[in-house]
Amino acid sequence: MSHKDVFVHESSYVDDPCSIGAGTRIWHFSHIMQNCEIGEGCNIGQNVVVSPNCIIGNNVKIQNNVSVYTGVVLEDDVFCGPSMVFTNVINPRSHVERKDEYKRTLVRKGASIGANATIVCGITLGRYAFVGAGAVVTRDVPDFGVVYGSPARVRSWVCNCGLGLSLSADPDSSETASCTCGASYTKRGYAVIEQDKKTA
Repeated sequence: MSHKDVFVHESSYVDDPCSIGAGTRIWHFSHIMQNCEIGEGCNIGQNVVVSPNCIIGNNVKIQNNVSVYTGVVLEDDVFCGPSMVFTNVINPRSHVERKDEYKRTLVRKGASIGANATIVCGITLGRYAFVGAGAVVTRDVPDFGVVYGSPARVRSWVCNCGLGLSLSADPDSSETASCTCGASYTKRGYAVIEQDKKTA
């Protein structure tokens, strides 16, 4: 384990080998298992389990009572709300071992997952996507998409700063919108793209 400028509460365990970046904090009763890669400036809350071989980027916030299972990849700036749930097997049975069937779940840069949401394994949450509290996500979420419900569906769109965008959820529309933070977006169907900022 890399110990430089890393805080690990005395009640938590970090198995060797692990790589943990500077400025990361691991709070009470958490367990980081072997061969994990955790970036810089992360905050891992109370009662969090990170299973073997997981990859977590920089500045990731994992709130209390979250289990990050093998097969889950969290890119930079991801937020995992309290008690949200990842899975890694589609058809679990107690009496059938399926460790060679773990599905990969990718959470792209800047995505946020609300409290008590469930992410079914094998899907991708797009860049800066927003998953509402209590959602059950069973399919890929597009970049900047806001989803909620069970099963979760695209309801609206959000800026990378977290404010809503005046774009419709119509899968056939082509639109543009700007955020009060200055970012601009173009939507074609279910693809939303941030436009390059114009420089003076």
